[in-house]
Amino acid sequence: MQLYNTLSAEERAQLIDEAGKERLTLSFYAYAKIQDPKKFRDELFIAWNALDALGRIYVAHEGINAQMSVPADQFEAFRNTLEAYDFMKGIRLNVAVEQDNHSFLKLTIKVRNKIVADGLNDETFDVTNKGVHLKAKEFNELLEDPNTIVVDFRNHYESEVGHFEGAITPDVENFRESLPIINDQLQDFKEDKNLLMYCTGGIRCEKASAYFKHQGFKNVYQLEGGIIEYTRQIKEEGIPSKFIGKNFVFDHRLGERITDDIIAQCHQCGKPCDNHTNCANDACHLLFIQCDECKAAMENCCSTECLETIHLPWEQQVALRKGLQVGNKVFRKGKSEALKFKHSGERSTQTLAKAAKAETKDIRQKIKVKKTLIGKAEHYYSKSKIAQFLIENDGLSVGDKILISGPTTGDQEVSVTQIFVNGNFSDTAVAGDQITFELPFRVRLSDKLYKILNT
Repeated sequence: MQLYNTLSAEERAQLIDEAGKERLTLSFYAYAKIQDPKKFRDELFIAWNALDALGRIYVAHEGINAQMSVPADQFEAFRNTLEAYDFMKGIRLNVAVEQDNHSFLKLTIKVRNKIVADGLNDETFDVTNKGVHLKAKEFNELLEDPNTIVVDFRNHYESEVGHFEGAITPDVENFRESLPIINDQLQDFKEDKNLLMYCTGGIRCEKASAYFKHQGFKNVYQLEGGIIEYTRQIKEEGIPSKFIGKNFVFDHRLGERITDDIIAQCHQCGKPCDNHTNCANDACHLLFIQCDECKAAMENCCSTECLETIHLPWEQQVALRKGLQVGNKVFRKGKSEALKFKHSGERSTQTLAKAAKAETKDIRQKIKVKKTLIGKAEHYYSKSKIAQFLIENDGLSVGDKILISGPTTGDQEVSVTQIFVNGNFSDTAVAGDQITFELPFRVRLSDKLYKILNT
């Protein structure tokens, strides 16, 4: 009986591509009394693994919190696996605004103490006494009420790229930090103000609304289904969006564009930008905002120190990390003195640019590169710094100039000096060939390979 993943992310991505089927990225949650979370976890893994459903899921005695990627043709079968449990009958599934077949590449179901780390003692208040749920139209109407205070219960790196007009956006790293901060700031408004709250999919507000009612707030409201469901409703009903910018998401995409407004800045140069990236230094992996020009100049690094580090021999990089709390042990989200243009917390809703007319130019536009798509990335071998690609169109020869492009990798131009084709040295490669060659920077599964047609 299989209860854990047996395939790597790269192997799974290849199977997804070979299948050629559309996948849906979705999220859902439910608070319930689960007696045996481990048994529940194993049942879900068996059922979902059979449907090729992938994602990151937390289960606990208090319920389930899930972000997933499901084959579109298995959507109803997936829903049936949820309906098998009384507390998930009729559950709302928040389907992503933008789809990506590679949003999740593993099925990871973990048993936790809580499905959201809120730091609260649930025994001290009634968690079922929640705030009033509002649809998109109702939420917009209450936003217009001068007697309303709207609070973003997401983290600083989420609200920085997109939030509702006039929202309080606490400068916090996690949900549990925001609760006491907001409670302290709003002590004088418990009786006479409408407390309107929102988050990505609604789960954080489910607990927060009950907490604030317990704290004595009389008029507590929450956005039903969060930003994801709000976006679906405004598009379906033709309602103006009061949310501006991007909605940060916790999968490969790192964001869904809601409006063309760009309200954030590149953390390195200050130009209008709202694209997140992770530092290429394996000892850092800092999440920050970086424009295409800075990606190219800094090779996806957040600082000159990290840039210097990634050019050291791999063995030396590993030696430098020994004994340090690095990489996957420390989750720093855009908090670094090296980032000169990082702004967190309460900010104006001034729009710096429009996505369609942004001042920041894609490097490919800037230098008017003519190119043709010839393949995609399949793997990167960190220790040997070898990149693997599949040639899908046209061909490639030693001496060609190529462009490797992706949301995290940015735009990287290199000249091909030597290639392995299907495991052997060769001067040329054609459609269907698997090629490898040395690259000084990491490539990702979402990266595309282009051949430059002019210089």
